[in-house]
Amino acid sequence: MLIDHRKKEIHVKIVYYGPALSGKTTNLKYIYRKLNPQFRGEMVTVDTKGERTMYFDFLPVEVKTPSGFRVKFHLYTVPGQEFYRVSRKLVLKGTDGVVFVADSAVDRREANIKIMNEMVETLKEFKTPIETLAFVIQYNKRDLPSVLDIPTLQSDLNHWDVPYFEAIAKEGKGVFQTLDGVVKQVMTKIVKKAQVG
Repeated sequence: MLIDHRKKEIHVKIVYYGPALSGKTTNLKYIYRKLNPQFRGEMVTVDTKGERTMYFDFLPVEVKTPSGFRVKFHLYTVPGQEFYRVSRKLVLKGTDGVVFVADSAVDRREANIKIMNEMVETLKEFKTPIETLAFVIQYNKRDLPSVLDIPTLQSDLNHWDVPYFEAIAKEGKGVFQTLDGVVKQVMTKIVKKAQVG
């Protein structure tokens, strides 16, 4: 979190993290399409030939606090493929909040657990325990014919009892609820830290 009292700006980084093809980029693309252009910047997407995010998406979203500070939320996604672990670490560094996008498909259970564990370990390496961040979980792809039930997903992934949201990101269901969940946590932390509410 970067606070510029002179410009009355606060910059916040939120990272959408999760396994490959879980819907991280789909979330950001939906947010980008639906937001009023005056409240968002341009979205930068780097795709591989397979239409997967290779490095990150970046979408600055701006809101104002009651005291007139502009809060700029910089939203990123990470590539989920195994061989992009170094890129994921780079994107995760310095984050203020995390949205973990889990794939609800039954056959993606191990992938969800593996990348959650990786994320938690990476944050520990950065001396930023997950408990200190704004953090929510999204259980995406709830429309698939064969999905893990919520108690199983919760048992596998939500060891911190953080807010979770069910979603069908390609239809926009749960996308803004998820974003709102992490933004509320960040704003609470900003008010406590900076007394700028």
